[in-house]
Amino acid sequence: MYKRQREQVTRGWRLIPLYVGPQASCSTAKKSKIDNTKAAAQGTAAASDAVVQAKALGLSPNSVLIYDMEAYDTTNASCKAGVLAFMGAWTSRLHALSYASGFYSSAGSGIADQVETYTKLGYARPDYVDFARWDKVVTVSDAAIPDAYWAGHRRMKQYQGGHKETYGGVTINIDTNHVDFRIMPATLQADWNRNGWSDVLTLSTAARLYAFAGNGTSVSGTGTLLGRFGGYDQILRMDLDRNGIPDVIARQQSTGGVYFFPGLSTGLLGARKLLFGNMSTMTGLTAIGDFTKDGYPDLLAEQKGTGNLFVYPGAKGATLGKAKQVSTANWADRSELTGVGDFNRDGFQDLVAKVTATSELMLYKGTSSGFQAGVSLGSGAGMAALAGVGDFDRDGWPDVAAVSPGNGSLYLYRGKGTGLNPAVRLATGYSDRVRVF
Repeated sequence: MYKRQREQVTRGWRLIPLYVGPQASCSTAKKSKIDNTKAAAQGTAAASDAVVQAKALGLSPNSVLIYDMEAYDTTNASCKAGVLAFMGAWTSRLHALSYASGFYSSAGSGIADQVETYTKLGYARPDYVDFARWDKVVTVSDAAIPDAYWAGHRRMKQYQGGHKETYGGVTINIDTNHVDFRIMPATLQADWNRNGWSDVLTLSTAARLYAFAGNGTSVSGTGTLLGRFGGYDQILRMDLDRNGIPDVIARQQSTGGVYFFPGLSTGLLGARKLLFGNMSTMTGLTAIGDFTKDGYPDLLAEQKGTGNLFVYPGAKGATLGKAKQVSTANWADRSELTGVGDFNRDGFQDLVAKVTATSELMLYKGTSSGFQAGVSLGSGAGMAALAGVGDFDRDGWPDVAAVSPGNGSLYLYRGKGTGLNPAVRLATGYSDRVRVF
């Protein structure tokens, strides 16, 4: 199969990785049907099988796999719910296996239902859509799909149905498509389980550290216990040893000692290693990426009393070098300092903080030697535990997460380079989380 695929590609053809499995229970297609009572399980199984088939064809992780869902009756409530549950599970499973999710259906049925649920809390929507509208108009724009949905080269249109065309003297019946797909940008931080999607770490009031898997749309309700961190007052994550597996850095409150907990390939943490004997004079520790541009991740901290900012440069052997002052301004009136990566994509690592008195969120753009003056990102009133979570939705712009103590929900502020989009809820049940990172 792989040899035949390569042969066709060599001849100039482009392949669309469509997967055909169970169809909607109310579909007229003569194929197996979704059992609406077991739709999620079936979607998970279909995705697992699709990945097996994709690997056999040489399609590497990050490839998009498109589920073919033929038209169905969207007025049939149970049938519609079954399709949505099936596709949500399909997407979640593909993400867990490091593949991207695509969805093919008619613009008036399956695509319409996906548009309707695009912003639904907890629903794992497909990353790409392939919509059928046989109007022979060659475009991926469509009045039924808002411009902001699946934007940025994530659409395909089947603009003509089955018809005959002749190639090399052979006449075949084919559909015609216009494709505008590009590989999604990789998240450069916060991918704890290393499947290509940003995750969230939380510290509970019981001092338990958990990892919750993200899927680009929501965060899993079930976390993995990484350890008990009672007695540590500063915790952050960064890939200090540069092995591709995130690590945890924590400061012991009683001694000021800063420890390195290496991340393991199992998704857990290894034995701690002392980095600094005493960093008790610092606060607001945060991972700031490769601020010094020497290939090693760095740590940022605020000095108590003066409010000045210092960078501790990462170094060979999972160590931190001598602190370097990067700001003489007094940051004592700001809280929730968090590194957000290269927020505006100018090549420098940036910082977000909250003005304590006003709750205004401020972006401090990095420079070769420090930070520029702050730029307002809007109000962060009612939000706490700010965290840079990488490019959570993989649209090319770093994002920020925060917890609302009022309702115990986790929210995402999607970055757009110049600012933040309005917050959208990712998960509930965060009332007992004192830290998110």
